[in-house]
Amino acid sequence: MLHLKSLDLKKQKIETLAIPVCEDEDIHEDPAIRSVVERALELEEFNGKKEERVTFYDPPEINARRIILSGLGKVESIDRESLRAMAGKTVTSCINHELTKVWLAVPASEKLDLEMADVIVAMQEGACLANYLFQKYKGEEKKKALKQINFLVASRIAVKYRHLCSKVVATCEGTCLARDWINTPSNEKTPQVFSRSIVSLAKKQRLKIQVLNETQLKQNKFGALLAVAAGSESKPSLVILEHKVPGAKKTVALVGKGVTFDSGGLNIKTGGFMADMKSDMSGAAAVAASLITAARLKKKVNLIGAIPIVENMPSGRAIRPGDIVRSYAGKTVEIGNTDAEGRLILIDAMAYVIKKYKPQMLVDLATLTGACVVALGDKIAGVFSNDDDLAASITASGAITHERCWRMPLPEDYKKLLESDYADINNMPSSRYGGAVSAALFLSEFIGDTPWAHIDIAGPAFLKKKSDYCGPGATGFGVRLLMEFLDQLQ
Repeated sequence: MLHLKSLDLKKQKIETLAIPVCEDEDIHEDPAIRSVVERALELEEFNGKKEERVTFYDPPEINARRIILSGLGKVESIDRESLRAMAGKTVTSCINHELTKVWLAVPASEKLDLEMADVIVAMQEGACLANYLFQKYKGEEKKKALKQINFLVASRIAVKYRHLCSKVVATCEGTCLARDWINTPSNEKTPQVFSRSIVSLAKKQRLKIQVLNETQLKQNKFGALLAVAAGSESKPSLVILEHKVPGAKKTVALVGKGVTFDSGGLNIKTGGFMADMKSDMSGAAAVAASLITAARLKKKVNLIGAIPIVENMPSGRAIRPGDIVRSYAGKTVEIGNTDAEGRLILIDAMAYVIKKYKPQMLVDLATLTGACVVALGDKIAGVFSNDDDLAASITASGAITHERCWRMPLPEDYKKLLESDYADINNMPSSRYGGAVSAALFLSEFIGDTPWAHIDIAGPAFLKKKSDYCGPGATGFGVRLLMEFLDQLQ
């Protein structure tokens, strides 16, 4: 679908060419493109500013049916994300106009404060991610994704960087796989169905797979996980995926929260807060898709993916506020609130992974708290960690992929908020403030000395409004971030 190619623009006919334009700098090498840009900048309505766009039809300079020129603003403001956004908006526009192919002119990197590889990857990511459509439940009037997206570069660039296409496609397809899982409604995504889907796709990449069913979870005393699942007719599971690399020096464990629907349990959510709870397994989707993508890209790091999958429902069997359960680690937990369920399934999965696999580091992803959305909004994830280097690596990776992360504190004195008169710890703090912090502190009580980072993706995992390269709904947040993070470890 993605191709890096050179082309004689005067001789070879193309239907659609998109050209990014800078407000105060010429950023292209091809004389034909520069000529078209100069003509566009002579128009009163187009100055190359952000969000500006003009279309030429059958221009004399280039043998193209149409040329779309998109403003990027001043050269100093152009970064990976502005290139991603330009490519994404171009693809979306082409889809809306029922086109099938597009060429995007890649600017010269020496004119920008970026490496050529960064320019190409950013534009390809934006285009590929924008070409995603979730229309499984639509009727006849469906949009069609583009069949081909070509990136126009000089021949020497095409030869040198052609290998990037397959990496970008694999990473973006992993992101879109996570989107598919998250966007699927809960009635067609019960824990059993979700588990089978993960296993089926993991087998294709030859990942080692273990699935602990309800009976095995009981035998192994996953008391906290089972407590969350107790109220549902759907049976829970813990899916373990392994990507093993001979001679790899590091083993990284990834744990993802997989609540396929969260009603809140007996502390039931109000209707407005419950409507999008099909997305409460976004962490699980990101981790499963990351393991599959890492295997596809042959990442040289041993990976363990632990995915606890449950449904949190109210019934006569459901856990109650005031109940006390024993976690896999042996600590007892008083249930202060049944809607604080994600942390319960995570602690059992994390403790199990640490005991069995002894990873050098562990990262969990979870749509854990609304408090994190209050603190950081819906476009930034919160990172909590007991290891400065690990936290810095995650935030740096997020800056590259624009899956932005902000490190949050883990103050020791806040642990008092989780004290229980009857158990070792309470799953609900005694204060209504600092909920994202207290949730992370709860998790920290079950990881021992293992270097660990918790990424609260409650905000950016699922958006009501479309972005430049993602429609409304699931974003697949975390897959590209984790791929970049693993690259830094290799």
